[in-house]
Amino acid sequence: MSEGRRSLTVEEIHSYADGRLDAARRAEVEALLSEDPDAAARAEAYRRQNEALHAQFDGVLEEPVPAHFDPRLRSARRRTLVQRAAVLAWLVIGPAAGWLAHGLIDRSPAPEFALLPRAAAVAHAVYTPEVIHPVEVAAEQERHLVQWLSKRLDAPLRVPDLNAFAYALVGGRLLPADDGPAAQFMYQTAQGVRLTLYVRAREAGDGDTAFRYAREGGVSVLYWIDGRLGYALSGEVERTELLTMAEAVYRQLGLSG
Repeated sequence: MSEGRRSLTVEEIHSYADGRLDAARRAEVEALLSEDPDAAARAEAYRRQNEALHAQFDGVLEEPVPAHFDPRLRSARRRTLVQRAAVLAWLVIGPAAGWLAHGLIDRSPAPEFALLPRAAAVAHAVYTPEVIHPVEVAAEQERHLVQWLSKRLDAPLRVPDLNAFAYALVGGRLLPADDGPAAQFMYQTAQGVRLTLYVRAREAGDGDTAFRYAREGGVSVLYWIDGRLGYALSGEVERTELLTMAEAVYRQLGLSG
C-alpha cells in the first residue's frame, strides 16, 4: 500500500463483501483494496462465501413458519420431517455400478445421515474460500489433528492421501453437526482447487451403504456410510473425477476389506 494509506479492518471488509456500504464509502474501500492484495483476496473470499450461503439457504427463508407450537400438529410435523429425510435420501443418483462389485448394499442412508450431503456441501462452501484460516489445524500437525478429531468424534479416524491426484492435505477442523461433532479434512491442488472430506459419527452402525451422489448448490458430493461413520467427499469437480478419488479414499480407509 502507498505511504499514508491506512489498512482496512476486518469489519470494513465484511461490510464491503455484504454490500452494506453506501456508494461513497464503497468507492473508498475499493480504492484501498486495489492497493492491498491480501485484503482484496479476503474480500473476494467473503463474497464467494456469501454467494454459497445464499444459494443454500435463501429457499428456506421463503418457507412458511412452521406451526410447531400447536400440540395437535406436532405428530404431523414429525411425520413430515421423516418424509423429507426419506426424499432427500433418495433424490440422488444411484450407486456407481463399479461399487456393486465390492459387495456394497444399495439402500438409503440411516435417517440420521439423510442430510449428510447437504451438511458436507455447506461446510465445503463455507470454508474452502477462506484465504487466511481455511483449517484449524494445518497438515504439518497431521498426527495431532487425527488424534484430536478422533477423540472428539469418539471414533478412530484416518486421513486419506490424495497426492496421486495432485491434492495435498491442507489440514482439518472440528465442525458442529445437528446432534454432535463432525470433522472436515481439506485438500488443495497447486492451482488452489480444493476438496473436502466430511466425517460424521453416530451411536451405532449396522453395515455399509453404497456410494451415492448428490449435487448441492454447485458442489458435487459422493457419500457413503460404514458402521458408525458417515463420509462425504465434496468438490467443485465433475462426478467421474470425484468418483475416482472417492474410490481411493474408500480403499485407504479400509472399507473394502
